[in-house]
Amino acid sequence: MRAALPIDALLTQITETIGSSRNLILQAEPGAGKTTRVPPALLEVTLGDILVLEPRRLPARLAARRVAEELGETVGETVGYRVRFEEQSSRQTRLWFITEGLLTRRLLSDPHLEGVSAVILDEFHERHIETDLALALLRRLQQTLRPDLQIVVMSATLDSGPLARYLEAPVIHAPGRVFDVAVSYAGHSALSVEEQVAASVNILVQTNLTGHVLIFLAGAGEIRRCLKSCESIARSAGLLSLPLHGDLSPDEQDRAVSQSQQQKLIFSTNVAESSVTIEGVSVVIDSGLARIATDSISSGLPTLEVRRISKASAIQRAGRAGRTRNGQAIRLYSQDDFARRPSHDVPEIHRRELAQVVLTLRAMGIDNAMEVEKIEWLDAPPAESVQAAEELLNRLQGKMSAARLAELPVHPRIARLLLEAKQRGVVNEACRIAVHLSASGVRNLA
Repeated sequence: MRAALPIDALLTQITETIGSSRNLILQAEPGAGKTTRVPPALLEVTLGDILVLEPRRLPARLAARRVAEELGETVGETVGYRVRFEEQSSRQTRLWFITEGLLTRRLLSDPHLEGVSAVILDEFHERHIETDLALALLRRLQQTLRPDLQIVVMSATLDSGPLARYLEAPVIHAPGRVFDVAVSYAGHSALSVEEQVAASVNILVQTNLTGHVLIFLAGAGEIRRCLKSCESIARSAGLLSLPLHGDLSPDEQDRAVSQSQQQKLIFSTNVAESSVTIEGVSVVIDSGLARIATDSISSGLPTLEVRRISKASAIQRAGRAGRTRNGQAIRLYSQDDFARRPSHDVPEIHRRELAQVVLTLRAMGIDNAMEVEKIEWLDAPPAESVQAAEELLNRLQGKMSAARLAELPVHPRIARLLLEAKQRGVVNEACRIAVHLSASGVRNLA
């Protein structure tokens, strides 16, 4: 018997609205159950497949597993998932949880999305560059070749007005679970993040801690340091300390998020910020930092940079402590600092280099800046960024087709390196260079 969730009372309204309007925006508070309940509800009223776009691999895998369990199945039957380097599915799979970039790659080979009835964009507020591109391509497809295609956008923290106008879609608001989260601020401190975390954990274990503690940190390097700084405290209190980030194996990730009678300290990146519910979390410790995707000035390649999170992200993090019980959130920064932070993250399409986006569009036959500008975007990319991407691709492509360069799921600079190396018979050497270039920015920051 599956547990009742707040979204259940709205499922009939949601499916009826989709049936009449094609598009829908679902603004659901944390704990409402949108990720696990809405996709299977739509599955019951559609004939084709449903694609659910998740911002990261872990949420895609966990959501698929949870939905399959609630249907009395195992992953790979009706419900499956596909992420980079990993897939569980079968011929009977109709509900697919996938990462965002996989949709654009599918559109390259299947521009009509044959057999797909609906696409759900989950956690849309994160506004990854792949999300905005996916939405623009889906809207274009819906307005041309696939007027029957249904588009659902879901988020907890979202300014729904512009999106409602863009999709000509109704908005449904769903309440979340009502658990109180007491928020406190540590104020300014000269201590390092790992010292602040250790001090906070030490206070918690001395005040009758109940439940698990979820600690949000910028990246894997900070997680390793905090695991070490809290090692003796955890051992003395009988707590299990576990890391949680995208580079861990599925088994290691499962260990961090699975139910446990032993109290846990879970040291996580923003991978646990949304879509992932860890049962039994009563306290969140928030460093206020995250590694944000950006572009290296020196190499022109994607990298990660530590930055302060937005208010929306801080609210999402705090809400992790109120999913299944009353909880508390400890922010390792001042209330004034919180007040000065932006309400939402700037969409990546406004601050990232756009070579990969423009290359994808070229491979689809949208092959100049004027055509890119004609696409109906939710937030149009800056014209100067599009022009810079066009100029870079003109240099990289040479006589090579855009479709050929877009075959490899890497930055166009790396793709050209590898394809040129293949022609010259030095693929192994080029692969080593590509790995170094792709990982160096992340490694230097860790």
